[in-house]
Amino acid sequence: MVLFSKLKKASLVGAFFVSGLYLSPALALCPATIVGAPVEVSRVVDGDTLRLVDGRSVRLIGINAPEMARKGRSVEPYAVQARRRLSALVAASGGQVTLQLGVEPKDRYGRTLAHVFDVQGRSLEAQLLVEGLGYWVALAPNLGQWQCLQGAEQSAREAGLGLWRKSPVVEPESLRSGGFAMVRGKVRQVQRNRGGLWLEMGGSLVLRVPVEQVDDFIRVHGSALTGRSIEARGWVVDRTRRSAKTKKQARWMLTLGHQSMMQVLP
Repeated sequence: MVLFSKLKKASLVGAFFVSGLYLSPALALCPATIVGAPVEVSRVVDGDTLRLVDGRSVRLIGINAPEMARKGRSVEPYAVQARRRLSALVAASGGQVTLQLGVEPKDRYGRTLAHVFDVQGRSLEAQLLVEGLGYWVALAPNLGQWQCLQGAEQSAREAGLGLWRKSPVVEPESLRSGGFAMVRGKVRQVQRNRGGLWLEMGGSLVLRVPVEQVDDFIRVHGSALTGRSIEARGWVVDRTRRSAKTKKQARWMLTLGHQSMMQVLP
């Protein structure tokens, strides 16, 4: 973890660099709306998580930064850069940020879910995304800024910045472990049941659309998806670790948190 007291000493060193990158037009697309009073940051945990002086852990909405090394897993590419950049942005804001809480204000780990801005109302998520230091994500019901954050990522992707210098998108057959992934492949079969909509891919991967989102998903993407090429993103789960009753099921499951987490390709 990065101790924020050390970062304050270096904030003036990178002030010009930070202010220059803040000129990105992507930031104008994600302005603060209703936010609370500034809060003090204690430390930056990683590229998408802050710890506040009041003890709260804050998970930034709309971005998934690469993972730092933990539980025997190696540090992911650009994880260190993402943490350092978020640290610099917080330092340039005087160690304070403002929060716009999500519709769902807590996650299952007890972390506060919020869009995070500097004291001038500039989106820290958008800045990280426009530099290619994280992946845009949309998870219902916290969808307030998904379109502008998607645009920020697209800007970095088109410019080949950060994570996008080398495409992180993989084929389903390449999956070897759980965790966040971007996959591209062809839909082999579509099924609908009480559990939602299921898109079977190659490589023993199935995409799941939760039942409460199926109607919106079909409205956006249509129902004739068999044989279509798609790109999807989300957290992949190894279902063989959850239950012994998965021998006839696809091993890997990726649940789409919102219809925008999948695109039908030309």
